[in-house]
Amino acid sequence: MDNNLIYSGKAKDLFKTENENELLVVYKDQATAFNGKRKEIIPGKGVLNCRISTLVFDYLIDNGIETHVIQNISDHEQLIKKTEVIPLEVVLRNRVSGSFAKKFDLIDGETLEEPVIEFYFKSDKLGDPFINDSQVLSLHIATQSEIDFVKQQTLKINKLLIPFFSKANLDLIDFKLEFGRIDDKIILVDEFSPDNCRLWDQTSHNSLDKDIFRQQKGDLVDTYEKVLERIIAE
Repeated sequence: MDNNLIYSGKAKDLFKTENENELLVVYKDQATAFNGKRKEIIPGKGVLNCRISTLVFDYLIDNGIETHVIQNISDHEQLIKKTEVIPLEVVLRNRVSGSFAKKFDLIDGETLEEPVIEFYFKSDKLGDPFINDSQVLSLHIATQSEIDFVKQQTLKINKLLIPFFSKANLDLIDFKLEFGRIDDKIILVDEFSPDNCRLWDQTSHNSLDKDIFRQQKGDLVDTYEKVLERIIAE
């Protein structure tokens, strides 16, 4: 085991670097579903996730969103700022899909009048349970001002990414974000790829995201390559 490895996740590994304020993130070829109950190695997936996330984060940075990315080291490695990651998965939904559809017995794909923001406590052991604002405060996960800022940033990111993907003939159905603290600021961390969002073709309404893997509907690498090609062609 690499002595510099500090965290091994479902899709990425984190390593220490010579600079204590920087980390190396390595995108893995592993695909998981159902809280890690299903796992599969898919060669090429890590490179595609890294390239797509880089394009999305570069766009967000150009539009005033501060992130942890410093620079790419290779086609599947990035140098990032070390942050205190807030243990929340922030989900924004533009349309009904996935667990939201099942929970409320709604029609898949129905457009929501306003984007819905949900928090989930980031814990593989507990299965990433839903958590409300009051619980976030009670457990000292974040302050009220931090909760407000995270919500504002998530809505801003949504407004930026809807047209970004629309130019690629993709509808942004929902997505998951993570945030971290650094120098008394909260910044965007993790990644933005078809692993943590739902993208539907605007014409066929077919999924072009990890639902392909969850539902065993096709080739994941081929799907992610299509997403990358469309973004590059914008």
